[in-house]
Amino acid sequence: MEMDFIVDKQTKMVYIAKEFAFELSLVWDAYTKPELLDQWWAPKPFASRTKVMDFRVGGRRFYAMVSPDGQELGWVLQKYTSISPKTNFKLFNAFADENENPELPGSDWDLSFSEHEGKTKVSISIYNESLERLERMIELGFVEGAKAQLKNLEELLAALKQEPNT
Repeated sequence: MEMDFIVDKQTKMVYIAKEFAFELSLVWDAYTKPELLDQWWAPKPFASRTKVMDFRVGGRRFYAMVSPDGQELGWVLQKYTSISPKTNFKLFNAFADENENPELPGSDWDLSFSEHEGKTKVSISIYNESLERLERMIELGFVEGAKAQLKNLEELLAALKQEPNT
């Protein structure tokens, strides 16, 4: 399916738009349920391991990126700032240590979901508080990693759709 991916260093923004051939409720669940998120959030061969996830305004997700040999390579803390069920949620995202101490500055994520004729479009805008943070994200492979994540998500959605009772 179609995907747009734009990095704008001038505004310190990243824009991602991806369409999935699946209904909105399934895509929403993949973004908001830890047992699904951990199946696709990391680019292969890495994995995402959620330690805490409380999907509510004021709640948080705290997770590690895990290497194929099981080593936790880095932690990320996300704090949910706004949730409109099945249409939008916003979060503050920051690298962190294993004790949930954020490494500032961070970034503000705005994720919107819309469905049209059985297809769901996810639009993501990410505002980085500093150009240095955006450049660090890019150096750490964010663009390639995000594209790989979305491919993983598409594969997971296809597998979930094949399961009975989904």
